[in-house]
Amino acid sequence: MQLPVYTVSQLTSYIKGLFLQDEVLQDVWVEGEVSNFSRAASGHRYFTLKDADAALHCVMWRHQAVQLTREPQDGDAVLAHGYLSVYEPRGLYQLYVDFIQPAGLGKLYLEFEALKARLEAEGLFASDRKRPIPPWPRRIGVVTSADAAALRDILRTLAARYPLVEVVLASTLVQGAEAPPQIVEAIVALNRWSEEREPIDVLILARGGGSLEELWAFNDERVVRAIVASRIPVISGVGHETDFTLADFAADRRAPTPTGAAMMAVPDARELSRRIAEWRERLIALISARLAEERQRVERLTRELQRTSPAIMIAERRQRVDELSRALGVQMQHLIALRRAQVEGMRARLEGLNPMGVLQRGYAIVRRADSGKVIRSVQQVSQGLPLRVRVMDGEFGVLVDHDHLGGQEGEDG
Repeated sequence: MQLPVYTVSQLTSYIKGLFLQDEVLQDVWVEGEVSNFSRAASGHRYFTLKDADAALHCVMWRHQAVQLTREPQDGDAVLAHGYLSVYEPRGLYQLYVDFIQPAGLGKLYLEFEALKARLEAEGLFASDRKRPIPPWPRRIGVVTSADAAALRDILRTLAARYPLVEVVLASTLVQGAEAPPQIVEAIVALNRWSEEREPIDVLILARGGGSLEELWAFNDERVVRAIVASRIPVISGVGHETDFTLADFAADRRAPTPTGAAMMAVPDARELSRRIAEWRERLIALISARLAEERQRVERLTRELQRTSPAIMIAERRQRVDELSRALGVQMQHLIALRRAQVEGMRARLEGLNPMGVLQRGYAIVRRADSGKVIRSVQQVSQGLPLRVRVMDGEFGVLVDHDHLGGQEGEDG
Protein backbone atom coordinates (compact mmCIF):
# COMPACT_ATOMS: atom_id res chain seq x y z
CA MET A 1 0.00 0.00 0.00
CA GLN A 2 1.38 3.37 -1.01
CA LEU A 3 1.55 5.97 1.79
CA PRO A 4 0.03 9.42 1.10
CA VAL A 5 2.41 12.22 0.14
CA TYR A 6 1.84 15.74 1.59
CA THR A 7 3.14 19.05 0.44
CA VAL A 8 4.89 21.26 2.96
CA SER A 9 1.89 23.59 3.07
CA GLN A 10 -0.52 20.72 3.65
CA LEU A 11 1.51 19.26 6.47
CA THR A 12 2.09 22.63 8.09
CA SER A 13 -1.63 23.44 7.88
CA TYR A 14 -2.42 20.06 9.44
CA ILE A 15 -0.03 20.69 12.31
CA LYS A 16 -1.57 24.17 12.84
CA GLY A 17 -5.01 22.54 13.04
CA LEU A 18 -3.73 20.25 15.78
CA PHE A 19 -2.56 23.25 17.76
CA LEU A 20 -5.93 24.99 17.36
CA GLN A 21 -7.84 21.87 18.50
CA ASP A 22 -5.87 21.55 21.74
CA GLU A 23 -7.67 23.48 24.52
CA VAL A 24 -4.56 23.62 26.70
CA LEU A 25 -2.50 25.24 23.96
CA GLN A 26 -5.26 27.82 23.31
CA ASP A 27 -5.23 29.19 26.90
CA VAL A 28 -1.76 28.85 28.35
CA TRP A 29 0.52 30.68 30.79
CA VAL A 30 4.27 30.48 30.11
CA GLU A 31 7.04 31.62 32.45
CA GLY A 32 10.47 32.46 31.09
CA GLU A 33 13.23 34.99 30.51
CA VAL A 34 12.85 37.64 27.80
CA SER A 35 15.46 37.85 25.08
CA ASN A 36 15.75 39.51 21.66
CA PHE A 37 12.88 41.89 22.44
CA SER A 38 12.10 44.15 19.47
CA ARG A 39 9.41 46.57 18.37
CA ALA A 40 8.50 46.56 14.67
CA ALA A 41 7.48 49.66 12.71
CA SER A 42 3.94 48.28 12.69
CA GLY A 43 3.85 48.45 16.50
CA HIS A 44 3.92 44.67 16.99
CA ARG A 45 6.39 43.26 19.54
CA TYR A 46 8.56 40.22 18.90
CA PHE A 47 10.69 38.40 21.50
CA THR A 48 11.79 35.01 22.75
CA LEU A 49 11.00 33.32 26.06
CA LYS A 50 13.66 30.93 27.23
CA ASP A 51 14.78 28.89 30.19
CA ALA A 52 17.86 26.75 30.72
CA ASP A 53 16.73 24.05 28.28
CA ALA A 54 14.49 25.59 25.59
CA ALA A 55 13.34 28.73 23.78
CA LEU A 56 9.89 29.81 22.48
CA HIS A 57 9.29 32.47 19.85
CA CYS A 58 6.58 35.01 20.86
CA VAL A 59 4.62 37.79 19.17
CA MET A 60 2.36 40.44 20.72
CA TRP A 61 0.13 42.49 18.40
CA ARG A 62 0.10 46.27 18.65
CA HIS A 63 -3.46 46.69 20.02
CA GLN A 64 -2.53 44.44 22.94
CA ALA A 65 0.94 45.86 23.44
CA VAL A 66 -0.37 49.41 23.93
CA GLN A 67 -1.94 48.23 27.21
CA LEU A 68 1.49 47.50 28.70
CA THR A 69 2.39 49.86 31.54
CA ARG A 70 6.02 48.82 31.12
CA GLU A 71 7.59 46.97 28.23
CA PRO A 72 9.75 44.01 29.24
CA GLN A 73 13.48 44.21 28.76
CA ASP A 74 15.93 41.50 27.80
CA GLY A 75 16.68 39.43 30.87
CA ASP A 76 13.34 40.10 32.61
CA ALA A 77 11.58 37.10 34.11
CA VAL A 78 7.95 37.37 32.97
CA LEU A 79 4.69 35.47 32.98
CA ALA A 80 3.03 35.57 29.54
CA HIS A 81 -0.50 34.48 28.61
CA GLY A 82 -1.74 33.58 25.14
CA TYR A 83 -2.25 30.73 22.72
CA LEU A 84 0.10 28.57 20.59
CA SER A 85 -0.18 28.32 16.84
CA VAL A 86 1.94 27.83 13.74
CA TYR A 87 3.31 30.62 11.53
CA GLU A 88 2.98 28.71 8.27
CA PRO A 89 5.31 30.74 5.98
CA ARG A 90 8.26 29.73 8.17
CA GLY A 91 6.91 26.51 9.66
CA LEU A 92 7.45 28.09 13.10
CA TYR A 93 5.26 27.50 16.12
CA GLN A 94 5.04 30.49 18.44
CA LEU A 95 3.16 31.96 21.39
CA TYR A 96 0.67 34.73 20.52
CA VAL A 97 0.80 36.80 23.70
CA ASP A 98 -2.18 38.91 24.90
CA PHE A 99 -1.01 39.64 28.45
CA ILE A 100 2.39 39.90 30.08
CA GLN A 101 3.55 40.76 33.60
CA PRO A 102 6.58 40.28 35.82
CA ALA A 103 6.89 36.66 36.86
CA GLY A 104 6.75 37.52 40.57
CA LEU A 105 3.11 38.60 40.14
CA GLY A 106 2.00 35.41 38.51
CA LYS A 107 0.63 33.84 41.69
CA LEU A 108 -1.27 37.02 42.57
CA TYR A 109 -2.85 37.12 39.14
CA LEU A 110 -3.88 33.48 39.31
CA GLU A 111 -5.35 34.12 42.76
CA PHE A 112 -7.18 37.16 41.31
CA GLU A 113 -8.68 35.07 38.51
CA ALA A 114 -9.74 32.29 40.86
CA LEU A 115 -11.44 34.65 43.33
CA LYS A 116 -13.07 36.55 40.49
CA ALA A 117 -14.54 33.33 39.06
CA ARG A 118 -15.87 32.25 42.47
CA LEU A 119 -17.49 35.59 43.31
CA GLU A 120 -18.89 35.92 39.81
CA ALA A 121 -20.49 32.50 40.19
CA GLU A 122 -22.21 33.78 43.33
CA GLY A 123 -23.77 36.59 41.26
CA LEU A 124 -21.89 39.40 43.03
CA PHE A 125 -20.89 40.94 39.70
CA ALA A 126 -24.26 40.45 37.97
CA SER A 127 -25.47 43.48 36.04
CA ASP A 128 -29.07 43.06 37.20
CA ARG A 129 -28.10 43.88 40.79
CA LYS A 130 -26.38 47.11 39.79
CA ARG A 131 -28.18 50.22 41.06
CA PRO A 132 -28.53 53.49 39.18
CA ILE A 133 -26.53 56.49 40.31
CA PRO A 134 -28.77 59.39 41.49
CA PRO A 135 -28.62 62.17 38.88
CA TRP A 136 -28.75 65.07 41.41
CA PRO A 137 -26.84 63.99 44.55
CA ARG A 138 -26.90 66.30 47.57
CA ARG A 139 -24.27 64.40 49.58
CA ILE A 140 -21.41 62.11 48.51
CA GLY A 141 -19.39 59.77 50.69
CA VAL A 142 -15.73 59.26 49.74
CA VAL A 143 -13.66 56.24 50.85
CA THR A 144 -9.96 56.88 50.32
CA SER A 145 -6.84 58.10 52.12
CA ALA A 146 -7.06 61.64 53.49
CA ASP A 147 -3.49 62.24 52.26
CA ALA A 148 -3.96 60.78 48.79
CA ALA A 149 -3.74 62.80 45.61
CA ALA A 150 -6.90 60.95 44.57
CA LEU A 151 -8.88 62.84 47.25
CA ARG A 152 -7.60 66.20 46.01
CA ASP A 153 -8.53 65.26 42.44
CA ILE A 154 -12.02 64.25 43.56
CA LEU A 155 -12.63 67.42 45.60
CA ARG A 156 -11.31 69.65 42.82
CA THR A 157 -13.51 67.95 40.22
CA LEU A 158 -16.62 68.10 42.41
CA ALA A 159 -16.07 71.80 43.18
CA ALA A 160 -15.66 72.59 39.49
CA ARG A 161 -18.58 70.54 38.23
CA TYR A 162 -21.17 70.69 41.00
CA PRO A 163 -20.26 72.95 43.96
CA LEU A 164 -23.67 72.36 45.61
CA VAL A 165 -22.76 68.82 46.66
CA GLU A 166 -21.52 68.01 50.19
CA VAL A 167 -18.69 65.55 50.79
CA VAL A 168 -18.36 63.18 53.74
CA LEU A 169 -14.89 61.61 53.93
CA ALA A 170 -14.22 58.23 55.53
CA SER A 171 -10.42 58.13 55.57
CA THR A 172 -8.76 54.73 55.28
CA LEU A 173 -5.58 53.04 54.23
CA VAL A 174 -5.67 52.04 50.57
CA GLN A 175 -2.61 49.77 50.46
CA GLY A 176 -1.20 47.01 52.58
CA ALA A 177 -2.52 44.21 54.75
CA GLU A 178 -4.40 46.57 57.07
CA ALA A 179 -6.22 48.35 54.25
CA PRO A 180 -9.06 45.85 53.50
CA PRO A 181 -10.64 45.86 57.01
CA GLN A 182 -10.36 49.64 57.15
CA ILE A 183 -12.02 50.00 53.73
CA VAL A 184 -14.83 47.70 54.87
CA GLU A 185 -15.29 49.71 58.10
CA ALA A 186 -15.35 52.98 56.11
CA ILE A 187 -18.12 51.68 53.83
CA VAL A 188 -20.12 50.44 56.84
CA ALA A 189 -19.61 53.75 58.68
CA LEU A 190 -20.87 55.83 55.75
CA ASN A 191 -23.96 53.62 55.44
CA ARG A 192 -24.58 54.08 59.18
CA TRP A 193 -24.08 57.86 58.78
CA SER A 194 -26.62 57.88 55.95
CA GLU A 195 -29.22 56.07 58.07
CA GLU A 196 -28.70 57.82 61.40
CA ARG A 197 -27.53 61.36 60.56
CA GLU A 198 -27.75 62.66 56.99
CA PRO A 199 -28.68 60.78 53.82
CA ILE A 200 -25.76 60.01 51.50
CA ASP A 201 -26.72 59.55 47.86
CA VAL A 202 -23.62 57.84 46.45
CA LEU A 203 -20.22 56.49 47.58
CA ILE A 204 -16.91 56.92 45.75
CA LEU A 205 -14.27 54.27 46.44
CA ALA A 206 -10.99 55.68 45.13
CA ARG A 207 -7.25 55.19 44.89
CA GLY A 208 -4.58 56.36 42.50
CA GLY A 209 -2.72 54.10 40.11
CA GLY A 210 -0.23 51.43 41.10
CA SER A 211 0.99 47.93 40.52
CA LEU A 212 -1.11 44.82 41.04
CA GLU A 213 0.41 44.41 44.50
CA GLU A 214 -0.30 48.04 45.42
CA LEU A 215 -3.95 47.72 44.33
CA TRP A 216 -4.39 44.31 45.95
CA ALA A 217 -6.50 45.64 48.85
CA PHE A 218 -9.30 46.29 46.34
CA ASN A 219 -9.20 42.63 45.29
CA ASP A 220 -9.94 41.49 48.84
CA GLU A 221 -13.10 39.40 49.20
CA ARG A 222 -14.16 41.37 52.30
CA VAL A 223 -14.07 44.63 50.36
CA VAL A 224 -16.08 43.11 47.51
CA ARG A 225 -18.79 41.87 49.86
CA ALA A 226 -18.94 45.21 51.67
CA ILE A 227 -19.51 46.98 48.35
CA VAL A 228 -22.30 44.56 47.44
CA ALA A 229 -23.90 44.92 50.91
CA SER A 230 -23.80 48.73 50.80
CA ARG A 231 -27.27 50.28 50.74
CA ILE A 232 -25.73 53.31 49.02
CA PRO A 233 -24.76 52.98 45.33
CA VAL A 234 -20.99 52.72 44.88
CA ILE A 235 -18.74 54.12 42.17
CA SER A 236 -15.23 52.67 42.02
CA GLY A 237 -12.36 54.82 40.79
CA VAL A 238 -9.32 52.69 41.51
CA GLY A 239 -6.06 52.98 39.62
CA HIS A 240 -5.72 54.01 35.99
CA GLU A 241 -7.89 53.19 33.00
CA THR A 242 -6.10 49.88 32.32
CA ASP A 243 -6.27 48.74 35.95
CA PHE A 244 -9.13 46.43 36.94
CA THR A 245 -9.86 45.21 40.46
CA LEU A 246 -12.61 43.04 41.88
CA ALA A 247 -13.99 46.17 43.53
CA ASP A 248 -14.60 47.51 40.02
CA PHE A 249 -16.69 44.47 39.12
CA ALA A 250 -18.70 44.66 42.37
CA ALA A 251 -19.37 48.40 42.22
CA ASP A 252 -22.55 49.77 40.67
CA ARG A 253 -20.43 51.86 38.27
CA ARG A 254 -16.75 51.68 37.40
CA ALA A 255 -14.76 54.81 36.54
CA PRO A 256 -11.31 54.70 34.93
CA THR A 257 -9.75 57.07 37.51
CA PRO A 258 -10.69 58.88 40.77
CA THR A 259 -11.32 62.02 38.71
CA GLY A 260 -13.56 60.01 36.40
CA ALA A 261 -15.48 58.73 39.44
CA ALA A 262 -16.14 62.30 40.61
CA MET A 263 -17.29 63.26 37.10
CA MET A 264 -19.58 60.22 37.03
CA ALA A 265 -21.07 61.04 40.45
CA VAL A 266 -22.30 64.56 39.71
CA PRO A 267 -23.68 66.49 36.74
CA ASP A 268 -21.71 69.29 35.12
CA ALA A 269 -22.91 72.70 36.33
CA ARG A 270 -22.02 74.27 32.98
CA GLU A 271 -24.00 71.63 31.15
CA LEU A 272 -26.85 72.18 33.61
CA SER A 273 -26.76 75.92 32.92
CA ARG A 274 -26.91 75.26 29.20
CA ARG A 275 -29.79 72.82 29.61
CA ILE A 276 -31.63 75.22 31.92
CA ALA A 277 -31.24 77.95 29.31
CA GLU A 278 -32.63 75.57 26.67
CA TRP A 279 -35.50 74.58 28.97
CA ARG A 280 -36.20 78.26 29.66
CA GLU A 281 -36.36 79.09 25.95
CA ARG A 282 -38.52 76.04 25.31
CA LEU A 283 -40.79 76.95 28.23
CA ILE A 284 -41.12 80.53 27.00
CA ALA A 285 -41.98 79.26 23.53
CA LEU A 286 -44.53 76.83 24.94
CA ILE A 287 -46.07 79.53 27.16
CA SER A 288 -46.19 81.99 24.25
CA ALA A 289 -47.83 79.40 22.02
CA ARG A 290 -50.29 78.49 24.77
CA LEU A 291 -51.09 82.16 25.42
CA ALA A 292 -51.67 82.75 21.72
CA GLU A 293 -53.90 79.69 21.57
CA GLU A 294 -55.86 80.78 24.64
CA ARG A 295 -56.11 84.35 23.31
CA GLN A 296 -57.66 83.03 20.09
CA ARG A 297 -59.97 80.86 22.14
CA VAL A 298 -61.05 83.86 24.27
CA GLU A 299 -61.64 85.92 21.14
CA ARG A 300 -63.72 83.10 19.64
CA LEU A 301 -65.74 82.72 22.83
CA THR A 302 -66.18 86.50 23.03
CA ARG A 303 -67.62 86.53 19.54
CA GLU A 304 -69.90 83.64 20.39
CA LEU A 305 -70.93 85.39 23.62
CA GLN A 306 -71.66 88.55 21.72
CA ARG A 307 -73.85 86.61 19.32
CA THR A 308 -75.72 85.00 22.21
CA SER A 309 -75.58 87.98 24.58
CA PRO A 310 -78.85 88.92 26.38
CA ALA A 311 -78.27 92.51 25.29
CA ILE A 312 -78.19 91.39 21.67
CA MET A 313 -81.27 89.27 22.22
CA ILE A 314 -83.07 92.18 23.94
CA ALA A 315 -82.13 94.52 21.09
CA GLU A 316 -83.40 91.98 18.57
CA ARG A 317 -86.62 91.52 20.57
CA ARG A 318 -87.00 95.30 20.86
CA GLN A 319 -86.67 95.60 17.10
CA ARG A 320 -89.24 92.82 16.75
CA VAL A 321 -91.59 94.73 19.10
CA ASP A 322 -91.16 97.84 16.97
CA GLU A 323 -91.96 95.86 13.84
CA LEU A 324 -95.01 94.29 15.50
CA SER A 325 -96.09 97.73 16.79
CA ARG A 326 -95.91 99.17 13.30
CA ALA A 327 -97.77 96.18 11.88
CA LEU A 328 -100.39 96.47 14.64
CA GLY A 329 -100.80 100.22 13.94
CA VAL A 330 -101.35 99.54 10.27
CA GLN A 331 -103.82 96.76 11.06
CA MET A 332 -105.66 99.00 13.54
CA GLN A 333 -105.89 101.79 10.97
CA HIS A 334 -107.26 99.35 8.45
CA LEU A 335 -109.71 97.99 11.02
CA ILE A 336 -110.80 101.50 12.07
CA ALA A 337 -111.27 102.51 8.45
CA LEU A 338 -113.29 99.36 7.88
CA ARG A 339 -115.42 99.96 10.98
CA ARG A 340 -115.89 103.61 10.00
CA ALA A 341 -117.10 102.55 6.58
CA GLN A 342 -119.42 100.05 8.21
CA VAL A 343 -120.73 102.74 10.59
CA GLU A 344 -121.27 105.14 7.72
CA GLY A 345 -123.19 102.48 5.85
CA MET A 346 -125.29 101.72 8.88
CA ARG A 347 -125.90 105.44 9.45
CA ALA A 348 -127.03 105.79 5.89
CA ARG A 349 -129.43 102.88 6.35
CA LEU A 350 -130.64 104.32 9.63
CA GLU A 351 -131.16 107.68 8.00
CA GLY A 352 -133.22 105.94 5.39
CA LEU A 353 -135.36 104.36 8.11
CA ASN A 354 -135.62 107.51 10.28
CA PRO A 355 -139.30 108.49 10.71
CA MET A 356 -138.31 112.11 10.70
CA GLY A 357 -137.38 111.77 7.13
CA VAL A 358 -140.93 110.58 6.34
CA LEU A 359 -142.40 113.47 8.32
CA GLN A 360 -140.43 115.95 6.28
CA ARG A 361 -142.25 114.69 3.23
CA GLY A 362 -145.64 115.68 4.79
CA TYR A 363 -146.56 112.54 6.68
CA ALA A 364 -147.51 112.41 10.40
CA ILE A 365 -147.41 109.87 13.20
CA VAL A 366 -150.60 109.41 15.20
CA ARG A 367 -150.48 107.91 18.66
CA ARG A 368 -153.02 107.36 21.36
CA ALA A 369 -152.71 110.09 23.92
CA ASP A 370 -153.14 107.72 26.84
CA SER A 371 -150.77 104.94 25.79
CA GLY A 372 -148.57 106.39 23.05
CA LYS A 373 -149.45 103.46 20.80
CA VAL A 374 -149.12 104.21 17.09
CA ILE A 375 -152.46 104.20 15.23
CA ARG A 376 -152.21 102.29 12.02
CA SER A 377 -155.94 101.66 11.31
CA VAL A 378 -159.27 103.45 11.85
CA GLN A 379 -160.33 100.34 13.64
CA GLN A 380 -158.04 101.34 16.50
CA VAL A 381 -159.94 104.58 17.33
CA SER A 382 -163.40 105.65 18.42
CA GLN A 383 -165.25 108.92 18.62
CA GLY A 384 -163.89 111.28 21.18
CA LEU A 385 -160.57 109.31 21.62
CA PRO A 386 -157.75 111.75 22.36
CA LEU A 387 -154.77 111.35 20.02
CA ARG A 388 -151.36 112.95 19.61
CA VAL A 389 -150.22 113.85 16.14
CA ARG A 390 -146.50 114.16 15.35
CA VAL A 391 -145.51 116.27 12.36
CA MET A 392 -142.15 117.49 11.13
CA ASP A 393 -141.83 120.48 13.39
CA GLY A 394 -143.82 119.40 16.43
CA GLU A 395 -146.75 117.65 17.98
CA PHE A 396 -150.39 118.51 18.78
CA GLY A 397 -153.47 116.83 20.20
CA VAL A 398 -156.80 115.99 18.49
CA LEU A 399 -160.05 114.25 19.26
CA VAL A 400 -161.57 111.64 16.96
CA ASP A 401 -164.68 112.82 15.14
CA HIS A 402 -166.91 109.82 14.73
CA ASP A 403 -168.62 111.21 11.68
CA HIS A 404 -165.47 111.07 9.72
CA LEU A 405 -164.34 107.54 10.75
CA GLY A 406 -163.73 105.40 7.69
CA GLY A 407 -163.97 108.41 5.30
CA GLN A 408 -161.46 109.68 2.81
CA GLU A 409 -158.56 111.52 4.18
CA GLY A 410 -158.82 115.23 3.56
CA GLU A 411 -156.31 117.42 2.12
CA ASP A 412 -154.90 118.32 5.50
CA GLY A 413 -154.83 114.71 6.55
